[in-house]
Amino acid sequence: MSLEVLNITGKATSAKVSLKKDIFDVKPNDHAIYLAVKQHLANKRQGTHKAKEVSELSGSTRKIKKQKGTGTARAGSIKSPLFRGGARVFGPKPRNYGFKLNKKVKELARKSALSYKAKDKDLMVIEDFSMDKISTKKFSEILSNLKTDNNRVLMLTQDYDKNIYLSARNIPFANVKRAADASTYDIMKATKVIVTKSAMATLENTLNKKDEK
Repeated sequence: MSLEVLNITGKATSAKVSLKKDIFDVKPNDHAIYLAVKQHLANKRQGTHKAKEVSELSGSTRKIKKQKGTGTARAGSIKSPLFRGGARVFGPKPRNYGFKLNKKVKELARKSALSYKAKDKDLMVIEDFSMDKISTKKFSEILSNLKTDNNRVLMLTQDYDKNIYLSARNIPFANVKRAADASTYDIMKATKVIVTKSAMATLENTLNKKDEK
């Protein structure tokens, strides 16, 4: 399978890029994608939630009513969870939601996500380009030329280009990342994935590494 390389005006050039089958034409593994996305979202959680339990709450410890005979639940003090302003039973505590995921599973997930985009024709390759200055208007015109201005777009570049990144930052649903940093979540979240020609080589090198013996 091959794709035409477009320029930033949206026109096809004479160049073509062959998509490697072991990256862009694998049998998608939905469970691997699920695990990779779950890990990504879990790692983004702060986990700083905290609710006070009885021992941490300030207040009188005087027993406010007798143990039996009231017809209501037992309450040791005003700090009881039964009362308004009281403690919380088994409340949340600070924790780390992150979990380990096998490197090969993460690699399979990214390959599966890219294969979905290639199969659905939501993947395009463009020539390498640069911007002399930060211009949201110019970047928006590029997306319009590529007919992706009304979609959630992920653009992958080989290196970090400050002008391109800042030009895209104020455009809703536009995201620019280095190809080596693109996660399964980023790829699946995007409606269209735009890859520069040099970034395509980076993707292939990143996902085609052989295990060292």
